[in-house]
Amino acid sequence: MTTLRYTPRPRRRVAIIGSAVVAAAALAVVLSGCGAGGTASSSGKKSLTVLVEAGGHGELQPIADAYKKDTGTTVKFVELPYDGLYNRVNSELSTGSVSFDVAALDAVWLPAFKDGLTSMNSFYTDEVKSDNFPAVVQEAKIGDTYVGVPAFANSEIVYYRTDLFNDAANQAEFKKEFGYGLKAPTTWQQYSDIAKFFTKDGMYGTGLPGAVETQYLSTLSQAGEKDMVLNSAGTGSTLGDAASLTALNYYTSLVKYAPSGTASADWNAVQNQFYQGKTAMMQFWAHAFRQVPKDSKVYGKIGVAALPAGPGGIAGVPGPYYLSIPKATKNQTAAMDFVKYAYDHQSLSANTSLGLVARISVLNEFKGKPGYDAYGPMIETLSAPATISRPANAKWQNIVNDVLVPMIQKAVVPGADNAALLKAAAQQVDSIVGK
Repeated sequence: MTTLRYTPRPRRRVAIIGSAVVAAAALAVVLSGCGAGGTASSSGKKSLTVLVEAGGHGELQPIADAYKKDTGTTVKFVELPYDGLYNRVNSELSTGSVSFDVAALDAVWLPAFKDGLTSMNSFYTDEVKSDNFPAVVQEAKIGDTYVGVPAFANSEIVYYRTDLFNDAANQAEFKKEFGYGLKAPTTWQQYSDIAKFFTKDGMYGTGLPGAVETQYLSTLSQAGEKDMVLNSAGTGSTLGDAASLTALNYYTSLVKYAPSGTASADWNAVQNQFYQGKTAMMQFWAHAFRQVPKDSKVYGKIGVAALPAGPGGIAGVPGPYYLSIPKATKNQTAAMDFVKYAYDHQSLSANTSLGLVARISVLNEFKGKPGYDAYGPMIETLSAPATISRPANAKWQNIVNDVLVPMIQKAVVPGADNAALLKAAAQQVDSIVGK
């Protein structure tokens, strides 16, 4: 089974794969000598160069096509793999000699790149802020400066098997065992009960990605954490507090309802387990609803819902990308014009294979239409008061790679001491941020 995947998370994300990657590599070579940003085309019309990761190209191409039609300006995309995009931007910003005018950047990169990016403060009017989720607006701001404009966002949501949930025998048996009706879970307890109920006869209730950190971070916010992993000053860790232990205890309690190998399971594994009919539920990124393969055992049998509420309520981790402009480009005015155009015409991205957008008004415009079932749960999750953004810290990725993921992988092993793991993780985080 061949599937297209895109998960907006660093390093462990599963990107779109296939011939487009080969083509992107060739395109990158061709454009690498284009100098400082865009150039004048043979027809005399302006061109802009935009760096993107694989998934971002698909979301932005319809906008680029419309922009060329409306303005005569050609947008040339340089498509790179995730790590390659980071390295390219990092290298060019550090030298001050850039080959691009705009880049679509993961939110977690902004703190590292902030000094080389143009301020977008004038863009963030009250109208813009009100049309974007608070956490998405917050992640764009590093210190006192906004350094990116939301291009698209994502969130984990709950996926569940409607054929199993709507089965009369399952409904009767579930109500007899748990005392309430079988339906999409809205709380931790319901999610756990349903996962337990469907773990039988060679099937499992839920997938659980122990090799990535995001689902634990969502659980952390659902537990009521106000400062994700780092304190508000960024000088030390909040791991080891009551919310982090509550979250880790709940997260690891689901291991017994998931397929074996949780410690090594990444997003790819969890997604394939669900598509192959091995699990009744999964928590996964909203874009995947539009990409279920037709040869999957669950095709046409999937319902979606917001992430479940813990003690702190419903919460998720935003997965936004931003359009940012390097200070070193000579095409500041043209680059800003394209960024504003992309924001104003974001609805064009809703019609792509991923269907990722950031603006609340655009999500509401398509919500309820066939194929856009995930938009409602995404809105509910990202607009929830308990949803908070990841820390604006240049060392965040080090914390993820060196502390969070290893901690989770140890925690999902039966008999693990979660309190001790959190204490050790907090000490590691403190060391990384220099406390």
